[in-house]
Amino acid sequence: MKRNIRLRMSIGLVAVLVASYFSWHQFQTAGAETTSVENVKLANGMNVKFRTEGEKIEIYKDKKWQPFFSKGVNVGATYPGHDPGELATDQKTLLRWFAQIQNMGANVIRVYTIHNPIFYKTLVEYNQAHKDNPLYFIQGVWSPEEQMLKDYDALSGSSLKAFKKEIIYAVGAVYGDIDIPAESGKASGKYRANAGPYLLGWSVGTEWDPELVDNTDQVHKGTPPFQGDYFKAKENATPFESMLAEMLNTLATFESKEGWQHPYTFTNWVTTDPLKHPGEVERNEDLVSVDAAHIQPANWQAGYFASFHAYPYYPDFFRFDQTLTNVKNDKGEVDTYKAYLRQLKKHFKGMPVMITEFGVPSSLGVGHLTGLDRNQGGNTEEEQGNINADLLHEIVQENYAGAILFEWQDEWFKRTWNTMDYEMPADRRKYWLNVLTNEQLFGIDGYFSSKDGPLKIDGNMNDWKQIEDKKEWNPGVPGWKKMQVAHDEAYLYIAGELDHNFDSDKEMLYVGMDTVKGGNRHAREMGNRKLSEGIETLISIGKQSQVSMASNYNFHTRLWGEMKGNFPVNPMEMKDDSGVFTPWKLIIDKKSKPPQEVRDRPYKDIQMGELRRGTTDPADPNYNSLAMWQAKGNVVEMRIPWMLLGFSDPSSLNVINYANDGKKLQTENVDGIHLVPWMVDGQTNQVKGLGDGKAAADVSKMPMYTWEPWDEAHFQERLKKSYAIMQKAFREIPETTNQ
Repeated sequence: MKRNIRLRMSIGLVAVLVASYFSWHQFQTAGAETTSVENVKLANGMNVKFRTEGEKIEIYKDKKWQPFFSKGVNVGATYPGHDPGELATDQKTLLRWFAQIQNMGANVIRVYTIHNPIFYKTLVEYNQAHKDNPLYFIQGVWSPEEQMLKDYDALSGSSLKAFKKEIIYAVGAVYGDIDIPAESGKASGKYRANAGPYLLGWSVGTEWDPELVDNTDQVHKGTPPFQGDYFKAKENATPFESMLAEMLNTLATFESKEGWQHPYTFTNWVTTDPLKHPGEVERNEDLVSVDAAHIQPANWQAGYFASFHAYPYYPDFFRFDQTLTNVKNDKGEVDTYKAYLRQLKKHFKGMPVMITEFGVPSSLGVGHLTGLDRNQGGNTEEEQGNINADLLHEIVQENYAGAILFEWQDEWFKRTWNTMDYEMPADRRKYWLNVLTNEQLFGIDGYFSSKDGPLKIDGNMNDWKQIEDKKEWNPGVPGWKKMQVAHDEAYLYIAGELDHNFDSDKEMLYVGMDTVKGGNRHAREMGNRKLSEGIETLISIGKQSQVSMASNYNFHTRLWGEMKGNFPVNPMEMKDDSGVFTPWKLIIDKKSKPPQEVRDRPYKDIQMGELRRGTTDPADPNYNSLAMWQAKGNVVEMRIPWMLLGFSDPSSLNVINYANDGKKLQTENVDGIHLVPWMVDGQTNQVKGLGDGKAAADVSKMPMYTWEPWDEAHFQERLKKSYAIMQKAFREIPETTNQ
């Protein structure tokens, strides 16, 4: 049956509707499109498939209401090489994703924002082909963050107008009833597929900036609570909460025209939760609350629930808050995450609560440390899966209404606080994979660099024969027969064939990397030898395998020590050709003290240059996703992440140099890398290579590896080892459960 109402409207008409507070009396009442999805029709003619009941979410199935636990996964909108606003996924990929997600045992996917029309069309087609077991979804409505922060007021006229426009578009997109004009960074097109019958619920907004919330509340102090036809703010609601009630009411107004009601929530996170955290260090992390209990549905029978993004490592109170040390998990361990879940659930007694983001990444880089090694990074794929399964289990145990894992696929465009200063230019981040940036590797569907798979680190050279763009030469170093080098979007690959079997207990293999003028021309690792040109980074393979940096080049020391004053710096190590190579580190905690923070917090960092030995062959039982080198017989293979070599963007051959402006590091474009290999006998300390020791070895005559810039990212997609672990965990949870 053709619907009477059409939301296909121009930007100008949207603006008029927003300005006039959406005078819907101008439009005819919509009729619900006929659907084969089993649902209940209310007395007012609205269709309902899901509803809230007490502390549960229920589904109407088999002619009765029954509890429904949302076991799901967040799904992004794009591939490597694209920004999120480009929303590059195609139908073939989406169909495969939906099948893999459902096969994993999930029953719900969550999207943060409007996707392109192909997403909804594909989801409808997939579900029509799986009528007895459809894959439901939660639709997010992205808040106008930039406008809100620009105005520093979520209740400004421009912020409200932008937010309501996004709601109009989201409703039209879900119900296939709108033409969205093109706008940079956002989905657009003709939406014709009605995915509404497969919708579980709506999630409005994003993670709220605490200072924005606080300023909004201060500026609008005394404003009467919003009272709408469908949602109302309670008397104790803050102005920011009142704004959210208005947005939920706007959403209900528009969705009711489509003849449907669904459960509503707004996005929230631990930073703006309604609890107090006496152990928190950063003031902003416990500055203000946004409380879902301060909003109530007035005439919305599908109901309303609270939802949170909750990770086990952030904010810092998960490490420091003594009020969270009174709960133990099934293993008998003190578990601050489980304790937090219990406190949060208690606050919302009588109301459903869903954890809509949780999880850890399978990255080399680490952003935060926490108890039980549930760290933000530094996890293998298996460790990622086991941690995520444990978190899921605890969410179920604490009687939540659902758990939505973050996330389905890796996203290369993401940034992390402790590596973003080294990624320049930032707009090219999408073209390469920085395994030190943990945010890029939360997925359980892995997007690996193009040679990660075809080229395996396993001590076997057979796969190198298939690499067409490699470079091969005799480095002219005693002990070395041949060196082969290749690269991709994540790593520089090096394979050395020696004239003897490599024994990591008896000798050390070194490869120096010269990218810019400066660095160490001598060092303990070189014995009595010297170089004509300094090297910036040094790869060491043997008893201690790592990447280290010339002390005056070490950009971690320069940024966090010299420029930001987090720790003292030895002036002697800042001299050119200091002869010292220092460990490659990432900051974990910034140094802080009152009044900026609640209490003193010492500076802390973690070594990141250590290279794990193992195999990167996924078919090998000993597969280690974080392995960086392996040796067998006379073959030594390694892969070195680009950032460990000082590259800020390998796709444009941009490398961090020795300059800074007092606030940030600087970069320059280079031709490539001079590789300087040598070996040291562990018993005699005899150096093999680097000339005869009488004259400085001429670096300019040593092998130089060059490559062409790239503007297109190539990748290997494969399910991580964490997929099977989460499959087992999800399948152990019944869909309709009283928990």
